[in-house]
Amino acid sequence: MSSVGINVTVENFQQVILEGSTDKLVMVDFWADWCEPCKQLMPVLEKLASEYSDHVVLAKIDCEAQQQLAAQFGIRSLPTVAFFKNGQPVDGFAGVEPESAIRARLEQHVPSPTDELMQQAQALLQQDDFQNAYAVAKQAYDLQPENPQAQLLLADAACSVGRHEQAESLLATIGLADQDSYYQHVVSKLQLAQQAADSPELRALQEQLAEQPDNLELALELANQLYQAQRVEEGLEQVFAVLKRDFNFANAKAQALDMLNGLPAGDPLAARYRRVLYSMMY
Repeated sequence: MSSVGINVTVENFQQVILEGSTDKLVMVDFWADWCEPCKQLMPVLEKLASEYSDHVVLAKIDCEAQQQLAAQFGIRSLPTVAFFKNGQPVDGFAGVEPESAIRARLEQHVPSPTDELMQQAQALLQQDDFQNAYAVAKQAYDLQPENPQAQLLLADAACSVGRHEQAESLLATIGLADQDSYYQHVVSKLQLAQQAADSPELRALQEQLAEQPDNLELALELANQLYQAQRVEEGLEQVFAVLKRDFNFANAKAQALDMLNGLPAGDPLAARYRRVLYSMMY
């Protein structure tokens, strides 16, 4: 027998199922050696228990060896699977179900990987750890790009790291039904960030550059100021415009790399501009 799961007996069933289910969801598999469908089902249950090991324990009851327990649980056919939470059965099925159906049952009772990542990202945002919040929110979004909560959270984190364009496009995908108070909060946050990023100094630099389009020194200064003001994408566009005109101009290359290295892990902007940089280098 596989090492995944705990073999339950009369002696340990109280500890494994009743007490154990206060910490984790206990998935109880009633099986017997003579039962062919049981042998089909068990590897699926083991796989799911391994995948959800932070939240799920697999308990196995061999109904031949543990007839008293099988009778106590009123098992009439094999295989039977019961789910226990806080000492109580919360779900179950008899016979063989496909993996997708069992997974759907599990997900009703345990947090999904996306939920966990979103909780992590929320906590990081509250600690003002914006770079890591963005990286974790991006992972959650990549797992469930259609999830409005994941979209909102990434928009919030994107706004915090100066990815205003990304925040704006994410907010635009959120339907009316999901435009809750958190959505309003992120919209306001983005508006404030955009206003703060539009300083008179920046406008003056932009006007100067419009008058002296060949002044690469000025272009680099503007790129730097835009980046500092969290107008990240515009800053990168500006520094790459300089590199396209003169790849070896001043410290443009170093500035571009510094900007890219300053972006949070998982930022698609970093990947995009790194490709551009490497294609210019080689």
